[in-house]
Amino acid sequence: MMEARAGRYEARQGRQMPRTDNIYELPADLPVPVDDGACAHLRGMVLPSVPLPSTSSRVVDLSACPGITVVYIYPRTGRPDQEIPKGWDEIPGARGCTPQSCVFRDRYREIAELGAQLFGLSTQTTEYQREAVERLRLPMELLSDAELRFARALRLPTFEVESMVLIKRLTLVARDRRIVKVFYPVFPPDRNAEDVVAWLRQPSAP
Repeated sequence: MMEARAGRYEARQGRQMPRTDNIYELPADLPVPVDDGACAHLRGMVLPSVPLPSTSSRVVDLSACPGITVVYIYPRTGRPDQEIPKGWDEIPGARGCTPQSCVFRDRYREIAELGAQLFGLSTQTTEYQREAVERLRLPMELLSDAELRFARALRLPTFEVESMVLIKRLTLVARDRRIVKVFYPVFPPDRNAEDVVAWLRQPSAP
């Protein structure tokens, strides 16, 4: 249904959407990211106290969240009315934010039943993120780290494209503020939620 809506939008614009611009699908030939060690320091760290604006019109401090918290961190969601950045598909790990969010949406209740809170986080503004929440019907809150305060506090890996500083895709699981699991690199993005659920179900999981 989402693909149909995107197709109708493109039809109204009088042009055919190229396959590589279909933000709801993952191209088959994407480059696979490698573990460059950029997240090796994260496990065991305490989440910093950095208040972040949420798409639910509140401010969230992840360091104050009790119990298990899952934060999937992604570069940026695309929009059907905008072109993807030039060379986006050639950047390992960049493509796939919309499919990743959609699968987390579909597994949201399951993750909650496993006792975890779920958030998404990117460097986009809250206004930009709200468009994705509404269009994709996301039940989880998206947090904006537009000033990169959270990313810098944890020394998260970033990259630049078209004058944007974006965080590389990774997922953190914290228990009472302390990071106990890091998924990095995340590939393919649309399998990340499944991997998180499988990890949470392990007897040894926190």
